[in-house]
Amino acid sequence: MDVLQNSLILPLFSFIFFIIFLHKWWSTPQKNLPPSPRKLPIIGNLHQLGQYPHRSLHSLSKHYGPLMLLHFGRVPILVVSSADAAHEIMKNQDSIFSNRPKLSIPDRLIYGSKDVAFSPYGNYWREVRSICVLQLLSNKRVQSCHRVREQETSMMVEKIRQMRSSSWVVNLSDIFVSVSNDIICRVALGRKYGEDRKFKLFLRNFLELLGEYSVGDYIPCLGWIDWVSGLNGKVEKVARLFDEFLEGVIEEHSKQRKRGVDLDFADILLDFRRENEGSSLADDDAIKAIILDMFVAGTDTTSSVLEWTMAELIKNPKALKVLQDEVREVAREKEEITEDDVDKMHYLKAVIKESLRLHSPLPTLVPRQSTQDTKVLGYDIAAGTQVIVNAWAIGRDPLLWENPNEFHPERFLDTNIDFRGFNFELIPFGAGRRGCPGIAFAMAINELVLAKLVHKFNFGLPNGEREEDLDMSEANGITVHRKLPLIVTIQHAC
Repeated sequence: MDVLQNSLILPLFSFIFFIIFLHKWWSTPQKNLPPSPRKLPIIGNLHQLGQYPHRSLHSLSKHYGPLMLLHFGRVPILVVSSADAAHEIMKNQDSIFSNRPKLSIPDRLIYGSKDVAFSPYGNYWREVRSICVLQLLSNKRVQSCHRVREQETSMMVEKIRQMRSSSWVVNLSDIFVSVSNDIICRVALGRKYGEDRKFKLFLRNFLELLGEYSVGDYIPCLGWIDWVSGLNGKVEKVARLFDEFLEGVIEEHSKQRKRGVDLDFADILLDFRRENEGSSLADDDAIKAIILDMFVAGTDTTSSVLEWTMAELIKNPKALKVLQDEVREVAREKEEITEDDVDKMHYLKAVIKESLRLHSPLPTLVPRQSTQDTKVLGYDIAAGTQVIVNAWAIGRDPLLWENPNEFHPERFLDTNIDFRGFNFELIPFGAGRRGCPGIAFAMAINELVLAKLVHKFNFGLPNGEREEDLDMSEANGITVHRKLPLIVTIQHAC
C-alpha cells in the first residue's frame, strides 16, 4: 500500500502544478508585441545591423512593418520607420519616449552625458537645454552672429579663388569642413582652431568614436571585447585630449572676462554661472559638455549637409542651373551676398530641404528610451525599450513621396512641409522635446555657404566624369558623410 501511495504522489503533484501553470497562463494578458525577425542566442539581432544600419533597418521594415521589435543582445529595440509611428513616439507620447539610454562611449567622451543631446530626461536636462535655447541658440543670438558667418564665407570664396589660380580642381569636402569649423570655433570659443592639425585630428577621432557601438552596452558578458580591440583605450585617450583642450579654453576665458556684444558661447556660459549660483553649470564639466555639443552638432552635421547638397546639385545640373539663376537674380550686381538676400531665395531653401530628405545627417537620429510600459499603434512596448527612429527611411517612403529616390527640389515649392519638427515626414533633426535646438543656427550657415558658392562659381567634374555617374556612396559614422571626397572643377561665374 505504501509503495502504491508513493508511486501516486509524483504524478499528483505534477498534475497540480500543471493546473496552476494553465491558470496563470490563461489569466495573464498576452502581450501584443510588434513584429520581429528571429534572433540568435546572446547577440539577438545585432548581426542584422550591417555596415549601414539605416539601410539594413529599412530593408527589414519592408518585411516586418513600420514598427518593428529587435533585440541587440539583451536590449529590446523598437525601430520606427513611418511618419505616423514617429508622430506617435515624438508627439503624442513624447514625454514617455524622451529619455536617453546610457551608452558608454558618449558617456565617457561627454563628461558622463552632461550635454544636451545625450543627458537623461529630467531636471538637469531641462535646465541645460533651457540655457542653450535661451542663451546660446535663440533667434536673437543667431542673428547676432551674422557678421562671423558672412566674414568666414567670404574668406571661403577667396580661398577657392586662390586655389583656382593654381589648379582647376578643388576638394569641396575639405572646404566645407574648414568653413563649418571656423564659424563654430569663432562663435563658440572666440577664435579659430581650424589650422591646428592636432585639434583637427582629435576632433575627427572624437566624431568617429561617437559613432562606434560598445559591445558591453548590449551584451555585458562580452564587454571585455572593447578592451581587447583597443576601443576603450582610444575612447580614454581622446576624452583626455579633449578635456585638456577645453580646460585651457575655460581658463583662458575665465581670465579675460569679456564684456559687450562680442561674447562667444564660452563667455556666455561662464557669465551665466557667475550670475546663477547653484545652477547646473556649477561644474566645469557641464560647460565643457555643452561646448562639445556645439562642435558635434555644428561642425560635423553642417559639413555633411553641404557636402551632400552640392553632390546632388552637380549630379543634377538642371537643378543647379535653376538655383544659380535664382541666386544671381537676387544678388544682381552685388559683390557680396548677405543673409537678408538669402531670405528671398525660395528655390535655395527647397534644394536644402530636398537634400535633407534624401540625406539625413544622423539617419537614425539619437536613440530614445521609454520610461514606462505603453502602447504604440496597438502594440505593447515595455519600459526601458530603446527606440530608433529611421529618419532616412521616412524621407524615402513611397507612401509619402512621389519618386522618393529622385532629387527634385520643386516638390517643396508649393508645400509648407518643413524640417523643424512639426512635419513628421521630414525629421532630419528629430522632433519633440529631444529635437535639435540648433536648427536655425545650422541652417543659417548652410544657406549662406551654398548661396555664395553658386553665385561665384560654376562647377563640373574632373577627368571627363559624367554628372550622372558621380559616386554617391556613404561612409560609416554617427553622421553620414560621402565615402569619397567631393572633388570638382571650378570656373568663375563672371
